[in-house]
Parts: sequence; C-alpha cells; structure tokens
Amino acid sequence: MSLHFKRLATGLALSIGLAQSAHAATCGNTGSGFENWKVEFANEARKAGVKQRGLQALSQAQYANRTIAADRNQKSFKYSLNKFMQVRGADTIVAQGRKRKARNPQFYATLERQYGVPAGVLISIHGMETAFGGFMGDSQVVSAITTLAYDCRRSAFFVPHAIGALKLVDQGTVTSSTRGAKHGELGHTQFLPGNALKYGVDATGDGKVDFYNMTDALASTANFLRQKGWKPGRGYQEGQPNFQVIKQWNAATVYQQAIAIMAARIDG
Repeated sequence: MSLHFKRLATGLALSIGLAQSAHAATCGNTGSGFENWKVEFANEARKAGVKQRGLQALSQAQYANRTIAADRNQKSFKYSLNKFMQVRGADTIVAQGRKRKARNPQFYATLERQYGVPAGVLISIHGMETAFGGFMGDSQVVSAITTLAYDCRRSAFFVPHAIGALKLVDQGTVTSSTRGAKHGELGHTQFLPGNALKYGVDATGDGKVDFYNMTDALASTANFLRQKGWKPGRGYQEGQPNFQVIKQWNAATVYQQAIAIMAARIDG
C-alpha cells in the first residue's frame, strides 16, 4: 500500500471515528466509565429532545450491578418449553387467569372490541410478567435502563429505551425513583420505556398514562399488539398469523409458545 493511500485510509478511519464519537456515547463493560458515559449521553439525549427533568434524572442515575448480573444470567429462557412453563407457573397463571376473566368479562370484552386482542393473550402476558401485578420490580427504572444502554453487550438495543425513559420523566409518567424490573421494564406488563412512550394509552381518562394502573397497562399492551400487526379474529398459535405479533413482545421462543398455549387455555 502506498504512503499516500495509507494516509487517505488513516484519515478516513479517523473521520469515521470522530463521526461515531460525535453521535454515540462510548459504551463500557464495567461501571468505571459510567459517569463519563452519562455526560456524553446527555448530549445525545438533548439532541433527541430530552428536556431538563429527563437530563436531571440521567445525572442521578447509578450503575446498576444487579441489572448487569440479571442480563448475564437469563437461565429460564434456555429451558425446554415444558420446563419453562413449570418454572414460570403456567398452571397457576391459567387458573387465576380464568377467574380474573370471569370476574370482569366486560373489561376484557371492551379491550377486544377496541384492539382485537383476546382476553387470554392479555391475561397470560399480565400473569407471566408480574403475577397479575403482584410484583412489578424493585429496580430503579432510569438507572437500570441507562446501565443497559451504557453496557456494550446490547447498547444499540437499549439506547432508544433509555431515551424513552428520560422522555417519560419529562412527561411526568415516571420519576428517578420509579421502580420496575431489572431491565428497566415498567408496570403491570413490564413495558420497556421506549415502547411505553410510543404505545401507552390513557384508558382511565384521567389525563395520564399510568403503567402501574391495570386498566392503562392492559390497554397499552393491547395497543402495542394491535400496532405491531395483530389481526382481529385470527389465530395466535404457532404457524398462525398473530403468533408473529406475540414474537414482537418477547424475543424468547419458549416465552412466545407459553403465552400462546396459556392464552388458549384461558380463552377456552
């Protein structure tokens, strides 16, 4: 390679590197660089439309060691379908889900009329994610999601959700102290913040979207599925049109299969 060409190549690489650093904060695999990353990411967030309250929440975020540990150790998604359903309590979800549907049939019927998603699917997701609101997480949402955005393992996936979380703070939907799952998911059905921002529904009509309110959370879940392509009246088992939409909710095959099976049992 000629010296001239080497200089051109070096200059091009430098230009690309500078361009990348101008647009993306530098990820890391330990907590040591998190504070510096937050300063860089604040510029990125500001350009994306995050306001003062969101930026303040970012400045207060702490590196979430428990989130990183959980992200590295998602064992249940490696189980067989039968094992996964056993570990996650599928029979209990179905039994309780049938009772919940029987107690409040009009609520689920209204959601199905509006969004086309059957009760069993929404109830299965609700049961799988939080045991019907029994445990919605004990991790600070903003700290968890910004930690994942900083972590090099899946930074590109989580950066939009981190931006979403900060915008939710701006809107007053969450605060720095709002708690959710270890991956930053919110409320009854564990919405990732970017999805919460985009698909959230104020079903109670009180002027705000509250993912810790069951009505808002389930309406938002139904809206997510409908917007992702749910076809009313069509099947949702493997090989049927709406199974592809269930895949949009969670990427793990055993999770998708379990939701479809439990939903069919609940819907009868």
